[in-house]
Formats: sequence, C-alpha cells, structure tokens
Amino acid sequence: MNQSTTRKPQSKKTESSIRQPPKTPPTRTSNERTEERLKEQFRSLRLPMFRDQFQATADRAAAEDLSHVQYLSELAELECQARNESRIKRLMTNSRLPLGKTWETFNFDRLPLSVTRQLESLREGSFLDRRENVLIFGQPGAGKSHALCALANQLVQQGRSMLLTTCSLLVQQLLIAKRDLRLQKYIKQLSRFEGLMIDDLGYVQQNREEMEVLFTLLAERYERGSVLLTSNLAFSKWDQIFKDAMTTAAAIDRLVHHSVIIELNVPSYRVETAKKTKSAGRSAKASQ
Repeated sequence: MNQSTTRKPQSKKTESSIRQPPKTPPTRTSNERTEERLKEQFRSLRLPMFRDQFQATADRAAAEDLSHVQYLSELAELECQARNESRIKRLMTNSRLPLGKTWETFNFDRLPLSVTRQLESLREGSFLDRRENVLIFGQPGAGKSHALCALANQLVQQGRSMLLTTCSLLVQQLLIAKRDLRLQKYIKQLSRFEGLMIDDLGYVQQNREEMEVLFTLLAERYERGSVLLTSNLAFSKWDQIFKDAMTTAAAIDRLVHHSVIIELNVPSYRVETAKKTKSAGRSAKASQ
C-alpha cells in the first residue's frame, strides 16, 4: 500500500516578514563637510565672527562678484569690530564708571566757554600718551565728578584703560596693601591703567599714615601714568591733606608738572536745582 507523502503547505511571506535592507544615512556633500571642518577650525582659532558669518558673507561675495581678497577683508572687518566692541565693554566694566554720568548728560551750558574748550581738547586722549595729569577744582556740587566721569567715558569708548576710585577708598586699599607687605605690587597693578581717576581728594581729612601711602602712589605714577583728580581744596590748603609743608610741596610739584588744570568756578548744581524746585512750588501755590 503506497503511503502518500503529505506536503506541508508553504506559508506565504508577508511584506512585513521580508527583511528590509538597513537604511543608509544620507551622505553629506563635499561642501557640507568643508563647512563643518571650517566651523571647527574657526572655533579652534577663536574666530567667532568668521565661524558665524563666513557662509553668509560668501553668498554675498558671490552675488556681488567680490574677489577672494575682498571676501577675506569683509570677514576680517567683522571680526575686528566684534573684538573692539568686546574690549570696550570689558574696559568700561573695569573702569568702574557710574551709569548716567556721560558726556551727553553733562550740562555744559553752566560752564564758561574756556572750560568747555578745555574739556573738549582732552576728549581725543593724547594727554594720556604724554602722561599728563588733569586736575579739576571747584566747590561741592560744581559738577567736578560728573565732568571727570564724562571725560573718562569718552576715553574708554576710544579703547583707553581708565579706573575710577574715591580718594578715601583708594587710601584704604593702599593701607591694606602696605599692611600685607604688597604695596608695591598693588601700585604696579594700578599702573596698568592709562588714567587713574581719584575723586574727592581732600573731601575727607586723612591722617598722616594714610597720606603717606597716597603720596607714595603719586610719586610712583609721576611721568609713568596720568592722574585725573577732583578736589574742593585749592593748592594753598593742601597742607590739610598732606600734613606738612615739604610733603605738600612735593605732591603739588609732581601733579602740576605736565598737567591741565580746570577750575569749575560755578555755583552748586544741587543748590541751583533745589532753588528752582522751591521756586516752582511757590509759583504753583500762588496760581491756585
């Protein structure tokens, strides 16, 4: 008896059971690979504007038919502008200048024309190259500090390194440095600034030890760096600051030699403002 062989029915393969070949990622073009490599190179060289702008600048160069040299010049100009802006921002932070006391906010109408011209002549900053000092005198409220800050703000915008401090704070820092046996090191740190601005010299009376360290600083900066200071005391009263005639004469001699002296012989701005406010209040009451 013949045994019939039973055949197993072949199962139909579904589309899902068919093994699909793995998908290959899209290949990058040669230009894309070059762009990525350039970005890494610019990042390594610390050229952020080159990294961010090279493609957009290249597209514009192609549209305007710029040469390779012109294209490179455009990129270099963008990088220089960005670095200059960053440097000025850093200098402004390091200067410790207050916000608001700028050239634009200073009221020049209160000053004699000769004083305005003096300040204008200092804006271009060549006195810093000559290590000349600027000494601003006037009564409290005359605008000495504002004038000093306004001038310094202009100089910082030109890339000059400036530092503002009050006389009392500076003296305390010098005393701490002397106590810690690092006075010369601290004075050397201050020498990195082209202009050292000392506000309110003589406003608060100091003792002999405090004035000795201040004199040491002024002597060290003589003909090495500019000092810009404000004071409400005339030279004839500086013996109140430096305590003895010899030290006073030596300090004045070092400051006045190679200096520009500005005298703000004007009334107190704060007193004038208070009077105007009071007068306006009276007028308002009278009109009611």
